[in-house]
Amino acid sequence: MLARVVLTLSLAAAPALAQAPSATSQTRDLWHSVKGYLIESANDMPEKLYAFRPTPEVRTFGELIAHVAGSEKMFCAMALGEKPPAEDAVEQQAKTKAAIVAALRESTDYCERAYSQADSATSGAVQIFGEPRTRFYALVMNVTHDFEHYGNVVTYLRINKMVPPSSKPRR
Repeated sequence: MLARVVLTLSLAAAPALAQAPSATSQTRDLWHSVKGYLIESANDMPEKLYAFRPTPEVRTFGELIAHVAGSEKMFCAMALGEKPPAEDAVEQQAKTKAAIVAALRESTDYCERAYSQADSATSGAVQIFGEPRTRFYALVMNVTHDFEHYGNVVTYLRINKMVPPSSKPRR
């Protein structure tokens, strides 16, 4: 009787296990959250506050968003096995809110392709800051880096009496 119960439960669970989301798709889900928060923050911040910096030692809000856009493109190029652009390319070129938001949207569009890969494609080797890693590692680095800087963005918004996207009521 116990054997039948175990067999029945095993057979019932098999379809659920077979349909478990892949590691890459779960990482993409996390990235979609932070990507949305970053884009909304970039759009919400008034252009005059793109030059705001909490202390002289840190980036302005605009530089921070431009840094995220450039880093995203670099990490996602690595994840795709393509030649990565310089991490600071966007930060050096985009200076207005319109240019920075456009660069952020371009980087997230580019990253959609990287996060749409099958797990098997992300197992390939790549150099990340001189270390041998997998292309999946580049995706994880990107989402981690984005969340790290979203934490900075939250501070910039709060100092300016704005509500960060992650704290806004959901509709």
